[in-house]
Amino acid sequence: MATIGSAIGPTAWAAIDAFEFNTPAQEQQYRTLIEELRCPKCQNQNIADSNAPLAADLRQKVYEMIQAGRDNTEIKDYMVQRYGDFVTYRPPLKPLTWPLWFGPLGSVVIVGIILGLWIRRRSRQIEPAMLSEAEQARLANLLEDDQSTNKANATDGNSAGANLMGEIPAKEHS
Repeated sequence: MATIGSAIGPTAWAAIDAFEFNTPAQEQQYRTLIEELRCPKCQNQNIADSNAPLAADLRQKVYEMIQAGRDNTEIKDYMVQRYGDFVTYRPPLKPLTWPLWFGPLGSVVIVGIILGLWIRRRSRQIEPAMLSEAEQARLANLLEDDQSTNKANATDGNSAGANLMGEIPAKEHS
């Protein structure tokens, strides 16, 4: 068991960055920055959690800049200059980032307007069209003809119904 632990141990620790800092404040600054900076290659993952080679390079660069005495603003500005506002989880409010800030709200407003118009349109009751006197007379004639045809079919029995379907009525045998 000890052999397995010694074989796995070095490889497991190899993925962890082993940076040495002069002060605990520098280490805290490093931890804060790598959690606040987004990996440009990964989908919504910070450079602390990303295993991408680019994220490792960015962690190294953050470490070097901290060792050189740069503050958080200078380091973030450096990263934004090279990778764009996407590299920060809280991009600044400027015309280029308005879609990031107002896009979700704009989408909700647009959906609300569309939904409101749809509900308004559905709530309107369409009044039935009124028939002219000529159309009413024609409708009355059609209904009267239909009723007289139905009465005639009822007196003929099944053979009239069969004729309507294009069948030849069978002769009754006595």
